[in-house]
Amino acid sequence: MIPAATSAAFPASSASPGSAAARLRPAEILERFGLEQALEQALPDLIGLRRHLHAHPELSGAEYQTAALVAGELRQLGWTVREGVGRTGVVAELGPVGAPLVALRVDMDALPVEERTGLAFASCQQGLMHACGHDLHTSVGLGVARLLAPFAGELKARVRLLFQPAEEIATGAAWMLADGAMEGVQALFGLHVFPSLEVGSIGVRSGSLTAAAGELEVEVLGEGGHGARPHQSIDAIWIAARVVSGLQEAISRRLDALQPVVVSFGRIEGGKAFNVIADHVRLLGTVRCLDTTVHAQLPGWIEDTVQAICRGYGGEAKVRYRCIAPPVHNDPALTGLVEEAAVTLLGAEQVIRLEQPSLGAEDFAELLRAAPGTMFRLGVAGAQGCAPLHNGSFNPDERSLAVGVKVLALSLLLWMERQG
Repeated sequence: MIPAATSAAFPASSASPGSAAARLRPAEILERFGLEQALEQALPDLIGLRRHLHAHPELSGAEYQTAALVAGELRQLGWTVREGVGRTGVVAELGPVGAPLVALRVDMDALPVEERTGLAFASCQQGLMHACGHDLHTSVGLGVARLLAPFAGELKARVRLLFQPAEEIATGAAWMLADGAMEGVQALFGLHVFPSLEVGSIGVRSGSLTAAAGELEVEVLGEGGHGARPHQSIDAIWIAARVVSGLQEAISRRLDALQPVVVSFGRIEGGKAFNVIADHVRLLGTVRCLDTTVHAQLPGWIEDTVQAICRGYGGEAKVRYRCIAPPVHNDPALTGLVEEAAVTLLGAEQVIRLEQPSLGAEDFAELLRAAPGTMFRLGVAGAQGCAPLHNGSFNPDERSLAVGVKVLALSLLLWMERQG
């Protein structure tokens, strides 16, 4: 059983009904369903699937072959499958119709990153890579599907698996939500690989897990001229450089340091020739913030700051801001349930309570508009550590696959046991 201190840290909520009477303990559920023995048999196939997915990455919204593979695997296992949910998403269900409904979400898309791992199963697609671990996430989802499939007639609730597209561009969750993927769902579970944690461990956090995120586009408008006579023009490149540095300086001096805000520019476009002063520069970046009130104020603050900088140097600006995703807020009771399952499987020392949320973003948050849920961090660092996410050398330890499968499978079964 989970220690009393853990129960206090994650208070009960409306998402965890049921009395303690006659409940099966996590260890009893584990034994009854034979999860670890079944996983041991399935693991070689799951690793093979993961390596195939890794070698054949697909960008957001173009996960056609990935979705086809997932749908085929699920049908063979006896799940009821719907394809084309949220464009290229896949939804599968198992268990008694009309029973309480619990869901698991995993994502499938890759990134426009050139792989540098040197793996035998490295990406076959030049310039594309599963640099965020979604190949492993998808394989975890298929692993859970494999463990639960033999017990379709014994489950106390209906399980829905959401294989989501386009997480990397923060639109796939909204697509699936619009297509009804969350209808009737009472609780949602998810995971994400985490290079900062060792393989064999997971990280849990109740409440705020990730930041609100926005996409920022700034067009700096100047006046072109000869490179030898910059005083006769308005140099948009020079002004754009002031915008990049000026926003960073303004954050530290004009915003509350206790409410962190990060503005990062990842792309800059401008200029036509080496000896011509540019009259137009386009900046693309991202904004991250943990506090929703501050995040709501940021578009206006950024607009005012950028306009002031540009006017001060004789230029003009057009500023566009789009909210990508709200923060992920982990339901306390569901987070406690995941921790309880993980302590049973991994031991208390391998279940890490994360002290701080991440400034990363996750469109898992969009799905939480429809139901309470929780996401945990899956440790993937091997003996030599692990390169960071979105890096061409990112190479998670494959032993994490088994950890993710069994923690999620037991969490789902434990949730079912707590109903009624």
